[in-house]
Amino acid sequence: MHSRILSVILFCICYQYSIAFAENPLPAKKVNDTIVKPVYIKINKISIEGNKITKPAIIYRELLFHENDSIDTTRFKSTLEQSRKNLLNTALFNFVTIDTLNVHEGKTDIKISVVERWYIWPMPFFQINDRNFNVWWQTKDFYRADYGVNLDWENFRGRKESLVMMIRCGFDQTFALSYKIPYINKNKTIGMGISGGYTGNHEVAYVTQEDKQLFYKDEDKYAQQNIFATFNITYRPSIYTFQIFQVNYNHFIFEDTLLKLNPSFSHNDHEQYFTFYYLFRIDHRDIAAYPLKGYYFDVELNKNGFGILKDENMYGSYMHTSIRKYWQIHNRWYFAGGVNAKLSNNAFQPYFIERGLGYGPNFVRSYEYYVVDGQDYALLKTNLKYELIKTGMKRLKFIPSKKFGLFYYAVYLGCFADAGYVDNVNKLETVNNCLPNTGLLGTGVNVDIVTYYDVVWSFQYSINKMCEHGLFLHFSAPI
Repeated sequence: MHSRILSVILFCICYQYSIAFAENPLPAKKVNDTIVKPVYIKINKISIEGNKITKPAIIYRELLFHENDSIDTTRFKSTLEQSRKNLLNTALFNFVTIDTLNVHEGKTDIKISVVERWYIWPMPFFQINDRNFNVWWQTKDFYRADYGVNLDWENFRGRKESLVMMIRCGFDQTFALSYKIPYINKNKTIGMGISGGYTGNHEVAYVTQEDKQLFYKDEDKYAQQNIFATFNITYRPSIYTFQIFQVNYNHFIFEDTLLKLNPSFSHNDHEQYFTFYYLFRIDHRDIAAYPLKGYYFDVELNKNGFGILKDENMYGSYMHTSIRKYWQIHNRWYFAGGVNAKLSNNAFQPYFIERGLGYGPNFVRSYEYYVVDGQDYALLKTNLKYELIKTGMKRLKFIPSKKFGLFYYAVYLGCFADAGYVDNVNKLETVNNCLPNTGLLGTGVNVDIVTYYDVVWSFQYSINKMCEHGLFLHFSAPI
C-alpha cells in the first residue's frame, strides 16, 4: 500500500515539474554577444467600475499587477488577460474587461470594468434523488424528488463570503446551514468555513447487484439519518494554489433492516466518527467552468476515525489525485485529457461510504447506468472538440438588468474516449458484479453548450465495450 502511494506521489511531483519547465523555460542566452534590454510599461493608477457590492480588495487580490508595477512589454498583454480570467474564475462576475488609459511615455492607467452576478438566491428547490439525471430519466419517478427552499447568498457583505441555508422536504429531508469566509487575515491568504445540519433518507442503496444499486425504502420512517458538522481552515498563498484542512463529524443512524439485507453495509446501526480531510490544489485553467487551455492538479487525503468516540468502528483512509491538461491545438480545435486515481488502505470499508466509479463526476462515459464498487481505481478521460459557434454576447432588451439581460454563449462539437479500472479486493460480498477488476472502455461524440452563470449543457452519445449505446445529458464540463 505505502509503495503504491509513494509511486503516485512521485509521479505527481514529476508531472508538476515537467509542466513548470514547459511553461517557464530557462531564460534565453545572449545572441551574437548582443544583450537586448527589456522595455517596461509602468502602471500608474488602477480604477474599478461596476462593483456595486464587491469590495475593491477582493478584485485586487486576483490581479497579477499593482499600481507602480513595471511590466515587460512582451508580457503586458498576457498579464492583463490572465488577470481578467482570474476575476471571472471567482464566480463573482458575468463579464470583466481590463483597458489601458492615458498611455504616455511608457506609463499607463488601468481601468477594470465588471458586471456583477446576482448573488442572493432565495429560490424554491427541486431535486431528483439519483446518482445522475440519466439514471432518474429511466423511471421519471417524481416521488424520488426533494423540494424546499435554498437561501444561497454568494458574495455576502461584498467580501466573497458565502452564506447558505437549506430546507429540503419531500422524499428526503435536509436542514443545513453553512458559512464560508475566504480571508480572515490581512494578507488575504487564510480563510475558514463552518457548517452543520441533519439529513433523513426514506430510501437508501444497500447493495450493488449486477453492477447496479438496489434500494431499500421505508415510507413510514427514515431508513438512514445523519447529523453532521464541519470546520475547515483554507490557505491560499498565491492565486493558483489552494489548500484546505478540514475536520468532519458524522453520526449515522440506520434501520437494522439494512444490515440484514447486507451485512457489509455498516458495522452496526449507529456509526459516529470524526474525519480529517486535506486538499492541495494547483489550478492554472483559463476558465474553471469550461476550460480550454491550462492545467489542473490536486491531491486529497481522507482519514476516517480516530478512536476518540465511544464505540467508534470507522477506520480507513484513502488518497485521491486528479491531473488534467488542456490544449489549443489549432485555431478552433482543442484537446483535453485527465487522469483520476484513488488508493485506499486495507481497512474494511462499509458499503455506505465505499465509492468506486459511477459516483459524482468520476465515471467512464457510456457507463452512466452502472456503479463499479471497489477500493482503488484509475480513470482516464480524453476529449477532442471543435468550436462550432465562437463565444458571442447577446443583449435581451426586454430584461433591463445586466445581471440577466446580457449573456454570452458558445457551442462545441467533439468526440471522446475514456478508460477505467476498479480494483475490488476487499469486498466481502459481490452479487453478480462483472465490472470490477476489469477494463472499462467508452467512446462517443458530444455537443456542449456553454453560457453565463457557469451553465454547461453537455449532450453525449456514447457506446461502451458491451456495445450498449445511448444519449446522455450532463451539466458540467466533460473534463
